[in-house]
Amino acid sequence: MGFARACSVALVGVEGVVVEVQADLEPGVAAFTLVGLPDKSLVESRDRVRAAIVNSGAEWPQKKLTVGLSPASVPKSGSGFDLAVACAVLGAAERIDPAAIADVVMIGELGLDGRVRPVRGVLPAVLAAAEAGYRQVVVPEQTAGEAALVPGISVLGVRSLRQLIAVLGDEPVPDEAVGDLGRPDAMLAGLMVPGAGLGSGLVPLPADGAGHRPDLADVAGQARARTALEVAAAGGHHLLLSGPPGAGKTMLAERLTAILPPLTRRESLEVTAVHSVAGILPPGEPLIGRAPYCAPHHSATMQSLVGGGNGLPRPGAVSLAHRGVLFLDEAPEFSGRALDALRQPLESGHVVVARAAGVVRLPARFLMVLAANPCPCGRHTLAGSGCECPPSAVRRYQARLSGPLLDRVDLRVEVEPVSRADLMGGGGRGESSAEVAARVLQARVRAAERLAGTPWTTNSEVPGHELRTRLVAAPGALAAAERDMERGALTARGLDRVLRVAWTVADLRAADRPDATDVAVALELRTGVQRGVPMRAGAS
Repeated sequence: MGFARACSVALVGVEGVVVEVQADLEPGVAAFTLVGLPDKSLVESRDRVRAAIVNSGAEWPQKKLTVGLSPASVPKSGSGFDLAVACAVLGAAERIDPAAIADVVMIGELGLDGRVRPVRGVLPAVLAAAEAGYRQVVVPEQTAGEAALVPGISVLGVRSLRQLIAVLGDEPVPDEAVGDLGRPDAMLAGLMVPGAGLGSGLVPLPADGAGHRPDLADVAGQARARTALEVAAAGGHHLLLSGPPGAGKTMLAERLTAILPPLTRRESLEVTAVHSVAGILPPGEPLIGRAPYCAPHHSATMQSLVGGGNGLPRPGAVSLAHRGVLFLDEAPEFSGRALDALRQPLESGHVVVARAAGVVRLPARFLMVLAANPCPCGRHTLAGSGCECPPSAVRRYQARLSGPLLDRVDLRVEVEPVSRADLMGGGGRGESSAEVAARVLQARVRAAERLAGTPWTTNSEVPGHELRTRLVAAPGALAAAERDMERGALTARGLDRVLRVAWTVADLRAADRPDATDVAVALELRTGVQRGVPMRAGAS
């Protein structure tokens, strides 16, 4: 009787569970049994592994073979277990030393010819292996760079099963032919889901800067909206842009990621892990360093926004926009169920999706930008524009954005139509994204220094209790906000959000704490009622 074991990782959402792949050989009629809650693609690994071993020059054991995936209670899916199953079988057949693979985590799909094909989710799988105490992983050669992002892990990238057998057996490593360099590598097809992220701006720009980068200097006029954009980026505040068609709402939202600070190492790993699982991680770019931008169409379902799919839920738009921007253009056209499903992740920074196959917790800390027209025709706020929408239709259209959702939006700005002077250059060219990004970064640094030693890094994350007890504004600064709350214009949550915005405005002008002017700016950005203060971020 022969026995051997190897290790692999089962992904549940973006979290991994180390799975022990056990192979047992017994005398009897030749058969191959796979147990341990495998899905359809994993059951088919029996045929893939058998053909790969034979075509790699090894002998298939003609005995009763049982492969168990432990823990058996965890559902397992995907083809990433092929490499571990093949090595466990070869160890049980004594083709390789069982002790050499006992504590090695192996991730990869096998082709019938023995080539090792890349799979999605390598980064979160290796992170789970490192947290479990493993220090050696074997992955496909194409994803070795992604696995090497995890510190303290020894990564071996292999191109074929033959190479892995030779490495484990201290034999000469055979050379494998490289595909035609003049065409796309077909082996990379397993990393990308067809159509995933298409048209949503999820694919990061090339590192060499090729291609057009949207710049704030391209925006004509819109001083108030530019101020709101800068405050949103500096404090991570959610934003609503309301105005007629053609005023530049989408143009402003597309330039928000350009003024956001670069992702930290931890944030980059979080974003890369989500994109790797979702199958939208670009080949050749193992680490995402810029904030992602996700703009789903208004016909998106609730499942596509928060996560779903057959079996265990997969990341939705809120998770794909983690640490970045989620832009909902034509927000009133989204279904009410889809919009209301955003309320929980807006507060908690994660989303919990429960399905019959299991419960998955996915990260979802994003900056939400809503764009809306004032009425179905969009001309309601334009003087002399000829809007023929009846008042009932205007109220019904605006009510599609529910009160509880809008209460979670810190900044609400009316985007005015662009004047002819601004459009033709008479108003001068506005600040570039680089200039605004420098102020945003300085404000973020000041907030991080103030919040050092706490679990929060931006003003939008600070709870209201801390704002009212430890982080106190200047004396008398909250008088106007308290009056609005007494009149019913602000809720308790609204008052906390005004305080957070006021701290961000103070950070932008390098003040120690917000004063009455900062609170007035925050109130005007939230309520739209003019307070007679200069609407310019960073103004002294």
